[in-house]
Amino acid sequence: MKILTPLYRALSMILLSVGMTGCANINLPAVTQTPSNTQLEGKIIWHDLISDKPLETIEFYHKLFGWEFENLNVAGGLFGEINYTLIRHNGKIIGGLIDQTKLKTSADISQWVVLMSVKNINKAVDEIKSAGGTVFTPATDLGDRGQIAIVADPQGALLAFLQTKQGDPLDEDTIEAGNFLWNELWTSDVDAATKFYKGVANYDVEDRDIEQENSNKKQYRLLKSSNKPRVGVLLNPIENLKPIWVSYLRIADNKSLDDIVNQVESLGGQVLLSPQDREIGGRVALIAGPSGAGIALQTWPDKNLSTAKKTVK
Repeated sequence: MKILTPLYRALSMILLSVGMTGCANINLPAVTQTPSNTQLEGKIIWHDLISDKPLETIEFYHKLFGWEFENLNVAGGLFGEINYTLIRHNGKIIGGLIDQTKLKTSADISQWVVLMSVKNINKAVDEIKSAGGTVFTPATDLGDRGQIAIVADPQGALLAFLQTKQGDPLDEDTIEAGNFLWNELWTSDVDAATKFYKGVANYDVEDRDIEQENSNKKQYRLLKSSNKPRVGVLLNPIENLKPIWVSYLRIADNKSLDDIVNQVESLGGQVLLSPQDREIGGRVALIAGPSGAGIALQTWPDKNLSTAKKTVK
């Protein structure tokens, strides 16, 4: 599955493509429409999608979730313009799209990239270096958005750190269907990954017992900040899969999940995992868009959203 096979050597081209490296006065919008002036260290506050089939990708997500796409018509970058498109859901900005065809690389790096809030991006980058991870781009200024660094953790999972300038999106009690619900790290070593991310974001750790059909229990690890679960960490469930961050979109109910999955292939995507019950609750499916970039779909009823940050997502 190419969505889950990051090719790291090409990632330094991402910042170049949107005109952020070696070019002054480049400004990307903040990740909040209204400044919060609050940083929620350890929270995943943004998602960027790199796609080698941008037009097909836009149609795919628009038809599945009603997402809207807004090109940034701002001069700058290597090719005279910024290679960046904002993603909106019901008018609210939720992510960005980068056109891989405008990158100077033959490698296929189509994938979703999570951006984690950090209070001190230089400290976070130093943690990567000292722990044996990889820094693809150093802390780079994005204007109103703040500073970004693209990295891979010591197990090889790709992500970006973001120190916002105007604050992070505040926690909400409701999450609309079609918006981002949750993020998990699928890793080769849960304890080692936990130790590393505690150094980055000063997380608290909580393990939840999950009942299984055979009456045995297994644990689901939560990393928490400000007394709220921020991400899940679990042993990689797919054999021979490199460590990766996986994002989940909230789906309202089982029927909606089935309807969405049934449209995926006709829109040029792939169904990687058909809908099935999940031990931690709800039903889940894994799909890939036309570029092969994968994302998970998770049902989570409205009545549970008010407690979602207090329980396992």
